[in-house]
Amino acid sequence: MSRTLSAPVTVAFDYTRSTGPVVGRFLSGLRDGVVVGGRTSTGQVVVPPLEFDPVTHEATTEFVEVSSVGTVTSWTWVPEPVKDQPFDRPFAFALVTLDGADVPLLHALDVASPAEVTTGMRVRVRWAAERVGHINDIACFEPLAPGETEASAPAAAGDEPVTGVVTRVSLDYQYAASPEESLFYRGLNEGRIMGQRCPTCQKVYVPPRSACPSDGTPTVEEVELSQTGTITTFCVVNVPFLGQKITPPYVSAYVLLDGADIAVLHLILGVPADEVRMGMRVKAVWKPEDEWAYSLENIDHFAPTGEPDADFDTYKHHL
Repeated sequence: MSRTLSAPVTVAFDYTRSTGPVVGRFLSGLRDGVVVGGRTSTGQVVVPPLEFDPVTHEATTEFVEVSSVGTVTSWTWVPEPVKDQPFDRPFAFALVTLDGADVPLLHALDVASPAEVTTGMRVRVRWAAERVGHINDIACFEPLAPGETEASAPAAAGDEPVTGVVTRVSLDYQYAASPEESLFYRGLNEGRIMGQRCPTCQKVYVPPRSACPSDGTPTVEEVELSQTGTITTFCVVNVPFLGQKITPPYVSAYVLLDGADIAVLHLILGVPADEVRMGMRVKAVWKPEDEWAYSLENIDHFAPTGEPDADFDTYKHHL
């Protein structure tokens, strides 16, 4: 059997949230070079401030400006930083209780070795050169030398309250395809659509799978599918979104390839969105061969064949 395929995959998106009056107050403070905490009903000052009191459940309304100098209460050493951590060299993560606060704040501590970190050591905020109203406006904490005081922050970047924050979320991983998926992706790289047939019920699955979901029988017989099929169900995409490659409206549809028993989801082009319909006969339109990879995106889209629509009875059991 040919070896299975694997490839690095990155899933990433910009996570956007509104800050509200409490978190917004904290982030506005960071942008302006001050650290703001919130006082709870028990009198504790918490940094960052809690949106709601943990005892009364009332919204936090009392804010306190605390020092940018504090004390390390706990820490852990990071000998091998990973992507998107604060530093590309060894550093520490530390819980720092700022003067005037009662609850510690977690952030990076810039020291050269674990021998330079001790519980109880005094540290101060190192402000980012450019601040936008984000937790990264605190670049890190750094040791406070004897006789040193708080570091003044660079000039603020704006005077409007911070009402939203955008954080990049990214996950890198290595995806290993199953033998059946590898068959499918190799076929696509050769301009073919491959499936497998269950020896018991004779259903043909595309993409193929290791066992028939109807009866559990291993699906070992390889089947090359037709590149024409029938639209079973579809939706018209009218709403724009970040990263969208096609201007709405356009159609995303399930296409039941001739000879298959399960439909594949793909893009429908070459026809106005309002003319797409169930039963429409379509065919695969491939990208130029020099753009092919081990991907379903080798098929750029499906387009109408011009044939008469399929009778509903031929696909009603595949909706």
